[in-house]
Amino acid sequence: MNEQNVFGRSRLRLMLRYALVMGGLVIVLLFAMHKTMEWAITSEQARELLDTADGVSESQAYALLHAGTDIDETQLYRNTNDRLFYYVFDGQGRLVSFSRASYRIESFVLDIVGVWDAPEREVRVFTKTNERGAPTKVMMTAQTVFSPPLPVQTVYVGKDVTAMYNGMEKATWALAVLGGLALICAAAVGYVLSGGAMKPVREAYERQRQFAADASHELRTPLAVVLASADLLRSDPSITSPFLKQVIEDVRDEVKKMTKLVGDLLTVARTDGSANQLKPVRMDLVAAAQQTVRIMRPFAEKKDIVIAEELPKRAEINADEQKIRQLILILVDNAVKYTPERGRITVSLQEEKGGVQLSVADTGIGIAPEDQERIFDRFYRVDKARSRRMGGNGLGLAIAREIAEAHGGAIAVESEMGKGTTFRVHLKTRIKN
Repeated sequence: MNEQNVFGRSRLRLMLRYALVMGGLVIVLLFAMHKTMEWAITSEQARELLDTADGVSESQAYALLHAGTDIDETQLYRNTNDRLFYYVFDGQGRLVSFSRASYRIESFVLDIVGVWDAPEREVRVFTKTNERGAPTKVMMTAQTVFSPPLPVQTVYVGKDVTAMYNGMEKATWALAVLGGLALICAAAVGYVLSGGAMKPVREAYERQRQFAADASHELRTPLAVVLASADLLRSDPSITSPFLKQVIEDVRDEVKKMTKLVGDLLTVARTDGSANQLKPVRMDLVAAAQQTVRIMRPFAEKKDIVIAEELPKRAEINADEQKIRQLILILVDNAVKYTPERGRITVSLQEEKGGVQLSVADTGIGIAPEDQERIFDRFYRVDKARSRRMGGNGLGLAIAREIAEAHGGAIAVESEMGKGTTFRVHLKTRIKN
């Protein structure tokens, strides 16, 4: 992936993490505020109901004790107010005294009284939804009037708290909207701040990339000279010592590995920088795959490996031909390296909706599940000793993934230890210029 993608995604991840943290805090704060408002309001309402229940109970007991006397009922029920209602029932369920609730909720209140099973002096909130979907909430409590030897009576005191709960719900929604706006502002601020935080990292990354590109470019010439000199010494008939010939051969092999490493480093540096611009053309992916197989077949035959082709006659895509050829070469070269003698490699191509799928399957050593997640990381090698002996440097698959992603595609691996590995590359038929 190029530099813009690396830092753009990192910046977005920082912003999203900051937004998630802030969002969690906002949600917790809203929940806590809602519960706090609910507790504050309902506790006060409950206290009012209990005080009223005490007053009505005392008044009813007084009325029972002084039955038949001249009592000022307005004094008996002076603790009630217009917002509250109560109903007093005797032991046989007969209504003996009341201060009626609103006609709108009275039937609901009487239904509650008919099935009342709460402990004495416990305050409960009951909800009923009308035909229009609007909820009605009633808060009620009950208390026994006990005045021996007179019959036991029960006082039910309640209050319509619908408006209170509606107001609390509106307040909660208002807080949620304000919290959402605050979260958006926090995300915007986080994005700006993350951009500032990424600036020195971007500069350091650019210097490192430029150094890798410059160093790789400068090393190519001396390495080419050393390799040419080793080839000349190798073919010099005057050198007859087996030891010297072996030394020259070792130098030549190491220089070839270094040359490949430098080339891969230069490719990676260019891929990260702005210099790596795709040059898409209309190309035949089948022809590119067949050419790669022809190049790699002599190397495969040295190990008695069969390379089979399962390709259609033609499959055109809009892509950077040089880079696609490099991707196929990396996959087939890896398959040849890690497939034992008398193995088999299959290169296949299938058309799919909106693109094509290129597969390179082998009967090689396989890749452990814990390594499959990391094989596309730069410089990661499953078996470092084996990779070095085969000339691997841990950059090939990283380059292959970057080429696939640069074309808007993806690469995936399926492998089982001892049975083989399959790499699948999904490429779009067309990419943007």
